[in-house]
Amino acid sequence: MIDVKITDRVCFICMQNAEHFNCLSEEMCHSISDAILEAYKKECVCIVIKAETRRNVWSAGHDIHELPQDGNDPLGYDIPMEQLLRNVQDVPIPVIACVDGTVWGGACDLCISCDMIVASETSTFAITPAKIGIPYNASGIMHFINQLGINKAREMFFTAAPITAQDALNVGFVNQIASSENLNAMLEERFLIPLRRNSVLSVSAIKRQFRILSRAANVIASEDFEKINAYRARVYRGEDYKEGINSFLEKRAPEYKGKASDLDLEFGK
Repeated sequence: MIDVKITDRVCFICMQNAEHFNCLSEEMCHSISDAILEAYKKECVCIVIKAETRRNVWSAGHDIHELPQDGNDPLGYDIPMEQLLRNVQDVPIPVIACVDGTVWGGACDLCISCDMIVASETSTFAITPAKIGIPYNASGIMHFINQLGINKAREMFFTAAPITAQDALNVGFVNQIASSENLNAMLEERFLIPLRRNSVLSVSAIKRQFRILSRAANVIASEDFEKINAYRARVYRGEDYKEGINSFLEKRAPEYKGKASDLDLEFGK
């Protein structure tokens, strides 16, 4: 699933299941999570996540074949992809996504969960739950709101359309872009050399502060969390969710029949 190399205190994790477009299957997520833990144990100063590509796909995101259709939450707290995202956010050293290709769905969340993103000029990013009828979870949406601002986050979620690397740079989604040929050199010069030189103890303390402070800004009432869960449950227990998965697997356009009013808990009542 992955290739792991440690070079001069930097751990490079390369997804290499290009045949299946590096989908974030349970096996892939567990493999990356294990490599992250090992990198921290070996006192690396940084982790870089990369990918071998097929048809220019860096990662196609959540493995659709593993989505439940039995009424369970497809993005529950304990699924391997959500565990991976938390591991990326919580490991006390910086994690950099190095992207050369297209990024889809949950892989977009993986990138934004990293501390920094570098990308080739031809890379694109799309968060696509609306195309498949998946009700995204609150923690994932907050990643995007915090990073992009609410309007750009709405655009990405509502349209499910890819944004370019230049657009991503303009809104702060990525840190730097370069040509594919110069991407690794830019990564080394702008990020890895300084990280090797700086105090890892200081950087680790600062990353922990970023994480705590970003969570502190997102406190909402328990009543609102219950409302969010009610909205999401009506989606993943409904017919549109099953239609989205089946149409994807059958390689056809979905025929959604759900209405916005199907979610009404209080509007107009």
